[in-house]
Amino acid sequence: MAAFSSLTDRLSNAFKNLRSKGKLSEADIDGTIREIRRALLDADVALEVVRSFTARIRERALGTEVSEALNPAQQVVKIVNEELTDVLGRGVDRPLNFAKNPPTIIMLAGLQGAGKTTLAGKLGYWLKDSGHTPILVAADLQRPNAVTQLQVVGERAGVPVYAPEKGVQSDGGDAVSAPGETTGDPVKVARDGVELARRKMYDVVIIDTAGRLGVDEVLMKQARDIRDAVNPNEILFVIDAMIGQDAVQTAKAFDEGVDFTGVVLSKLDGDARGGAALSVASVTGKPILFASTGEGLKDFEVFHPDRMASRILDMGDILTLIEQAQKQFDEEEAKKAAAKMSEGTFGLDDFMDQLQQVRKLGPMKNLLGMIPGMAAHRKELEQFDEKEIDRTEAIIRSMTPAERRDPKIIDGSRRARIAYGSGTTVSQVNALLQRFEQAAKMMKRMSNKVGGGIPGFGGPGVGGGKKGKKSGKKKGSKSGNPMKREAEEKALRDRLAGGAKKSNSGGSAFAKKPQNPALPAGLGDLGELPPNFGGGLSGLLG
Repeated sequence: MAAFSSLTDRLSNAFKNLRSKGKLSEADIDGTIREIRRALLDADVALEVVRSFTARIRERALGTEVSEALNPAQQVVKIVNEELTDVLGRGVDRPLNFAKNPPTIIMLAGLQGAGKTTLAGKLGYWLKDSGHTPILVAADLQRPNAVTQLQVVGERAGVPVYAPEKGVQSDGGDAVSAPGETTGDPVKVARDGVELARRKMYDVVIIDTAGRLGVDEVLMKQARDIRDAVNPNEILFVIDAMIGQDAVQTAKAFDEGVDFTGVVLSKLDGDARGGAALSVASVTGKPILFASTGEGLKDFEVFHPDRMASRILDMGDILTLIEQAQKQFDEEEAKKAAAKMSEGTFGLDDFMDQLQQVRKLGPMKNLLGMIPGMAAHRKELEQFDEKEIDRTEAIIRSMTPAERRDPKIIDGSRRARIAYGSGTTVSQVNALLQRFEQAAKMMKRMSNKVGGGIPGFGGPGVGGGKKGKKSGKKKGSKSGNPMKREAEEKALRDRLAGGAKKSNSGGSAFAKKPQNPALPAGLGDLGELPPNFGGGLSGLLG
């Protein structure tokens, strides 16, 4: 995430010097902890959190779990990962508290500009997508156009909005007696919104409350009055991830003022240092429940401390990526695509369908950012143009159905026509066709090899090529060495007689020894195993 990119780079550099060392001295550990301390302070993590964090790392790093480890550098990274997870709230992460008798009431609190109104729409969309029937209540009557903004966000999310008061309007709508005050009563709006939800059978009520530029008693009193009037099941404190060192003091003030039950981090897609937000869970002891990662309604996710720690340490977040894929991908379509790949009939239409499914997961930069080790390629990620996917779709849509099924028929004149129709150049069309042809060859090669058994792993199809015919000796051939031939004939007679007789010497020196003595009995009957058995499938892709 952009808010933690600087912290990720600094921590990655702190571990670089350790990887080349087989044994770590106290000076090595102290130097690494010094770099970690600087990285955290530079990211605006609270000083008290940094002190306790680095003290725990030093204590564990100088202990036996590092000194006795086979790879001390990896053990130090593991320790930092565990301690960072603790800072983010290990053991306190939980789902929303839903009421036994609906509606569940969720109140949003925070400073002005933290993103409460936008978050209300995202939370409503997420709850609706999860099978709930939420309603938004516009109780922010002081910020100009806050009610209008909530109505727009609610309409985009497909969630109804209860807004009996217009609040302050920038076009000079309702009269304002003083800055920050209106004639409307936010407490009454919140109370009436809950009553409406009970009558209309909405199971979740999300109340958007007013904020201030800074913490003051007026703000806290209004928040307490709304809390006491509706008795919410959850009070979510929305905090801007870019707020800086003031995050801790603001969190403490809201905790004392309204006793919030959970935290939501907003604007994690910003480029400012977001480390201060990491201190909130540690300082308040309240869990971070959600994270907002962009402006879109879908840029919203459940917060997992362990996964966030992995992202910050550039270890990726494959679990979240898999969850998003399972949520968005059509299983039947995926099976059809896999079958076409194995048959070698995967066309450009199928490619575009898969591309559109991937786009449902969110921006490509966010997806690639969940892959381990991508911090080293951040510059390339930042330069990635999302419109490239639009251009690819435009090129494919400019083709005829026959051209999409069989790209080989696309000659020079067709390429010129496709380029003109898609608003691209012939070179861009050529590049797409070339990439697709290479991918199709690879998929066909994979399907041919895997379909009849992975090459070298035994089973049918192993000797299906010319190389297979040439390799190995002919069945039943005899050695030209008289002594070796005599040993082979003796072994054959023993097998025919009911099994080879064991000798004290362990058999003839010319007898062939098994290459994989640890393999299960019977596996050797599949044929001679390759020397690189178990070395991975990298050879298939080379």
